[in-house]
Amino acid sequence: MRPAVYQIEHRLSLRPPQMEALQILDRVCDLLPLEKAADTARALEAIRNEFPAVTDFEREFASLCFALATGVGKTRLMGAFIAYLQQAWNIRHFFVLAPNLTIYNKLIADFTPGSPKYVFQGLSDFAVNPPEIITGDNYESGRGIRSADLFGDSGIHINIFNISKINAEVRGGASPRIKRLSEYIGESYFEYLSKLDDLVLLMDESHRYRGKAGMRAINELNPILGLELTATPQIETGGRATDFKNVIYSYPLASALRDGFVKEPAVLTRENFRAENYNEDGLEELKLQDGIRAHEHTKVQLDIYSRDTGRPLVKPFMLVVAKDTGHANDLLRRIEAPVFFEGRYKGRVITVHSNQSGEEKDETVQQLLSVEDPANQTEIVIHVNMLKEGWDVTNLYTIVPLRAANSRTLVEQSIGRGLRLPYGKRTGVAAVDLLTIVSHDKFQEIVDHANDPNSIIKTGIVIGRDIPDKPTRAVTIAPTILSVLGLTPMPEPPSGTALPAAAQQPLFKTEPERRVAETAYKIIQQDFERLSRSGDLKRPEIRQKLIAKVMEQMEMDRPAQGELAGVFPEPPDVARIVEKTANAFVDLNIDIPLIVVQPSDDVTVGYEDFDLECSNVRYPPVAKDLLIQRLTDNQRFRIVSGDGVAQEPRLENYIVRGLIDKNDISYDDHSALLYKLAGQLVRHLQSYLPTEEEVRNVLEYHQDELVRLVHTQMNQHFVEKATSYVSSAPKGFQTLRPGSAEIELGKSARNFRQPVEEKLLIRGMVFGGFGKCLYSTLKFDSDSERRFATILEDDAEVVKWLKPPKDVLKIHYSDDDNYNPDFIVETALGRYLCEIKRATDMDDAVVQKKAKAAIAWCERATAVSDKPWKYALLPHDRIQINRTFAGLVA
Repeated sequence: MRPAVYQIEHRLSLRPPQMEALQILDRVCDLLPLEKAADTARALEAIRNEFPAVTDFEREFASLCFALATGVGKTRLMGAFIAYLQQAWNIRHFFVLAPNLTIYNKLIADFTPGSPKYVFQGLSDFAVNPPEIITGDNYESGRGIRSADLFGDSGIHINIFNISKINAEVRGGASPRIKRLSEYIGESYFEYLSKLDDLVLLMDESHRYRGKAGMRAINELNPILGLELTATPQIETGGRATDFKNVIYSYPLASALRDGFVKEPAVLTRENFRAENYNEDGLEELKLQDGIRAHEHTKVQLDIYSRDTGRPLVKPFMLVVAKDTGHANDLLRRIEAPVFFEGRYKGRVITVHSNQSGEEKDETVQQLLSVEDPANQTEIVIHVNMLKEGWDVTNLYTIVPLRAANSRTLVEQSIGRGLRLPYGKRTGVAAVDLLTIVSHDKFQEIVDHANDPNSIIKTGIVIGRDIPDKPTRAVTIAPTILSVLGLTPMPEPPSGTALPAAAQQPLFKTEPERRVAETAYKIIQQDFERLSRSGDLKRPEIRQKLIAKVMEQMEMDRPAQGELAGVFPEPPDVARIVEKTANAFVDLNIDIPLIVVQPSDDVTVGYEDFDLECSNVRYPPVAKDLLIQRLTDNQRFRIVSGDGVAQEPRLENYIVRGLIDKNDISYDDHSALLYKLAGQLVRHLQSYLPTEEEVRNVLEYHQDELVRLVHTQMNQHFVEKATSYVSSAPKGFQTLRPGSAEIELGKSARNFRQPVEEKLLIRGMVFGGFGKCLYSTLKFDSDSERRFATILEDDAEVVKWLKPPKDVLKIHYSDDDNYNPDFIVETALGRYLCEIKRATDMDDAVVQKKAKAAIAWCERATAVSDKPWKYALLPHDRIQINRTFAGLVA
């Protein structure tokens, strides 16, 4: 493999499928004569010998298709192809073909230096000598003509043309302008291109150039090589799909889903839905309403994700697929009507269909292209089969197909535009990574199809179970100190609940006071959390340093022209405000040491001894030619010699060889177990196969499946045991950060003392009315947690408590997993980490592993704190209102 391949893979940060495609191109260039008038029959034979899936170039020149799923990065791959051909083969002329105006404009932008998605970003050669971009709009100026005598030009020329524009110019029998004589060069630009001895043609969405006119025009260009890219390597005629014959590499949507490069599609329905209870209009209305519910739920989840991570807020939209233009206009009127969700979507809906023209069409296209912009108010797009390739948005999250189709067509045609991920990769948060298709009437059919290994949908979600039936909103769960200082509004108390005495009125009511308090609070968080404890803020020398820092920062933030006279008649008393802010910080905080606990280096990992279960294995021997074909297909992993494979001297080696290729298996540590399990499998095969030759045949042909069987059972007996935990304690304590939650629209926090009738719904509720909690509102995972909070509020020994936000505590109980206990509690005599678990789970291995790590954290925290820390693991059935905190943790 040439060095250029590795350099481009690294500098362009190619994804694995892009890397594989580039490596294949590298091999193709060795097999093909990159020259004019090459013998295509001989070239095809050379390609077929190594890539048997290619049976025809389907052009008059060598042309190969790379089929990559939507969202994987076909444009980036085109850039990698061009960079490779220039660096490795000194090819300088490229012709990039676009199927429509949208993709044409997008390609020009992506190939232009300085654009956000510049395809050559990271390649120094292209930064120093950027390519010349010649388009269908500027080629007549002569900038695309290369002549060393005239210009001394040795750079790269990338021609980008729109095939539909060329075809349009042919109407009426005239030649397209690109084929007309140019006085500037003495021939047509098309003829000039066709004579170049190093022209490479790249076809984006190549399934769009299979018509007779398109094929003829492309053949006349006479390139030395054609590279086709598409997500759908087939053409449909008369309702039948015909696969391309020149696909050399395929990375289908199922693979992109498996590898996490696109959103996870899911089909949505409603609980207890029965299609026979609805007529066509009623079903359509239900789909629209439930689509809105899914859309609003997604909007809230994206809001929460943005708040929790600090990443940019994504504004989602919903796509409605209409039957025809009349239906689309009717849907627009219905969705914007006052009776549809109280008219909430009036002015937030656009329609896209072929009957639009003039200013209306231009305005719609502009809104469509800017639908990702938060300033664009569009939340619903209604279209009639106009959203083709090139409309590459990342914020489409909900699709409502209202056009009749079978389940497979419905899925494949609907989801293509919504698969791209807004953050470039999956976040691990289900709602942020999910594309929802609303299909009540096709739900069962699609879910049944999901059992097909090639199905792209594996998930079903239900309104009322997975998505709230009623609209929700995102709320911030802020530390109580923020409202006490007047930096956030006072929380509205639940009905019948008074605010805690400490929070009835904010300490600071004027803007100048709040400005000083906010500055002091930020400085405490940034500079003073390295103190051994928050109580040190009351020490005179620390207090004076804090006041000095606040005054210095206030002076830096003061406008250059000073405050306007008369606006603030009296300057704020900085020392007094800082003192009150520091005291409030001490009172409304628990000193959580900055301790990190993780398993020690001598973590015991491995596999328990066990016996293999293989009684269901009944593979028969296969014919010798099938065996050879199988081995040849997998030659990357096999040693092929003559008419077969290099035989292993020991039958068990076929299995052991495959197992030690697994990243999680060490031969040196587990060789005895590997040979034991392989021996059990071999003896089982010998029990029903009469000869060693037949046993060897099965082991060779079915090696992958047999290795997978053993590996799967080994994983079921994998153990990871930390013999001890180590901790580090950098000086300082943790400060409290805001969190986020989802609550039903129009509802406020619920009184935490109010029992919850439907226990399964508690995770969707927000509770308030606390007196000792350091957060004004909270969410609970179970009613046991709510009852425990009641005990903490009523127990006189408890001073303050909180439910820690995610990752406040750094307790790594295994290499990749962090443990966050349910509660942190402070009493007059100590501090506690508390975990509530179902009584039947108390002895679970993971629960006990977490407990051991938490105890190690408490031991280290005690050593650096003014109060001892303890860990309490509490069974849920002991959390009763009449219990005391001391009694529970005793």
